[in-house]
Amino acid sequence: MKKAQIELLKWYEKEGRHELPWRLTDNLYHVYLSEIMLQQTQVNRVRDEYYPQFLAKFPSLKALANAHQDDVLAAWSGLGYYSRARNLHKTAKLTQNGLPQTTKELMALPGIGEYTASAVCSFGLSQNVAVIDTNIARVIKRHFALLEPKVKTLSKQAKMFVNAKEPRSHNLALMDLGSLICLPKNPKCKECPLENSCLGKAEPEIYTKTKKTVYENMELFLGVCIKDDKIALETATQKMYKDMLVLPNVEPIEEDFIAEFKHSYTKYRITVKLYNIQGVQEDLRWINLKDLNTAPISSLTKKAQKFF
Repeated sequence: MKKAQIELLKWYEKEGRHELPWRLTDNLYHVYLSEIMLQQTQVNRVRDEYYPQFLAKFPSLKALANAHQDDVLAAWSGLGYYSRARNLHKTAKLTQNGLPQTTKELMALPGIGEYTASAVCSFGLSQNVAVIDTNIARVIKRHFALLEPKVKTLSKQAKMFVNAKEPRSHNLALMDLGSLICLPKNPKCKECPLENSCLGKAEPEIYTKTKKTVYENMELFLGVCIKDDKIALETATQKMYKDMLVLPNVEPIEEDFIAEFKHSYTKYRITVKLYNIQGVQEDLRWINLKDLNTAPISSLTKKAQKFF
């Protein structure tokens, strides 16, 4: 195991993604923000767009805590899974003087589970804890030939494997190995620093079987009402886009049809149909069309923009 640790760190030193901005800081807020953003989002989008822009607007926990939720959601617009932004805001209000420094205390905060807590402690504080995301889990399962292990078994093995002298680099190395080499399909075993010690290299796929996602089809009929260069939007109350500004639901009238487009959200495959409407409810908000890109609109609403 010690030899495997050494080979892993040698590979990471040469091939790891050291340039990622959240790996170049020990600022806990920055590390925490990156971990929340990277959930369900591609690294490039976070690195090149959302992470720097968000920090420019909210450079500290205190700045985030003092911000209005609409401004936080607007900065998050397009990233999806908007509960992440709401929980980020709630956590900032609770910890504006500094995040706690133990996994137990971190997990007591809104939206922080075991993975995020351990990642913050490992990447921000270099604590000797195991970090297990999807990529790391895949590496651990294959390397130790764990066939459909229980969570406790996987966690125990990951903890045993952590390099106590360099836990931060060890966890980052495993993360990069899973992302770049130990892929879900067609892993690049010949390029893997753990090939010699890997117990599952002969049949890597059997150790990481995944259930096929079953998608649900959904149809939405949304109204577009524009007057004096302003558009009528409502604040969503349903879980999907809670607290975001969205187009109102309407009864479809064929002669008012504008356009149709496809949209995906988690397990939903959505067909969206847009219709012109004249009258709207009094409680809708009127937003200047030129201000839409800085408003807390959903990604679905962003996609609908090109049709009005």
